[in-house]
Amino acid sequence: MPSNTDNSDSTRHYRRRRLVSSLFAGSCGLMTVLCVVVLGGLLVSIVAKGWSGLSWTLLTNLTSRFPEKAGIKHALFGSVWIAGLTALFSVPLGVGAAVYLEEYTGASRLRRVIQLNIANLAGVPSIVYGILGLGLFVRALQMGATILAASLTMTLVVLPIVILASQEALRSVPGSIRQASHALGATRWQTIWRQVLPASAPGIMTGVILAVSRALGEAAPLVAIGAAASMSWAPMSPTEQASGLPLLIYHWAAEPKEEFKDLAASGILVLLGTLLLLNAGAVFVRYRYGKRIKW
Repeated sequence: MPSNTDNSDSTRHYRRRRLVSSLFAGSCGLMTVLCVVVLGGLLVSIVAKGWSGLSWTLLTNLTSRFPEKAGIKHALFGSVWIAGLTALFSVPLGVGAAVYLEEYTGASRLRRVIQLNIANLAGVPSIVYGILGLGLFVRALQMGATILAASLTMTLVVLPIVILASQEALRSVPGSIRQASHALGATRWQTIWRQVLPASAPGIMTGVILAVSRALGEAAPLVAIGAAASMSWAPMSPTEQASGLPLLIYHWAAEPKEEFKDLAASGILVLLGTLLLLNAGAVFVRYRYGKRIKW
């Protein structure tokens, strides 16, 4: 029979654990509320400064020394080019690498090393990739600060994210689907192409859209490769000078005139709206196509 002393010690230990748990939960909740309040304050400030500047001329005008004539057309075209080419380069490379690692390689030391490096690369700051892009694409391959060089640099930024997201989507497909396909005589490639990839498509597309959203909002790699913040024309081909909306916002925010800071806030609202649309698209893709797949 346990003594009364043992029971009291157990009760005190239990109460101490409950207290520590409650304090930890309260601290986490307080930090969450604080972050939301700070973010909300920033959004309110940006909307208050930039809402009046939102107009059709902001989207259609090129940059100018005069705030009332300045627009984001060249930067918007540049961002669209960079995001599109980044998706074009990163999707086949990232999905292909994920399929190879998940479907063709078994548990080995080499795979663990590759997986560890991919996970580490996903956490590398984007400015490091910008310096790599400057040395490799801009200087070594003589591409210059073009849209193509910027897109390849952004591909390096988002490629680990695409690989990891695709791997998680492939792992979510039950092994019974693969076994049933093999039992019916399908080859490994046929199983992957006709069963595994369609079943994992919502997760893969969601990861790709979120990765492209990150590329769309990155400014540090563009600064590193020497992209132009101001241009007198809208780029129409991958070999033209690179520009981007985040870079233009950074340029306007550094201007001494208060009108340019208001324009920067308007550009931030346009960029936020674009990112929200992409993220909403990711949610819609997962919801729409996820209902079609049942196992």
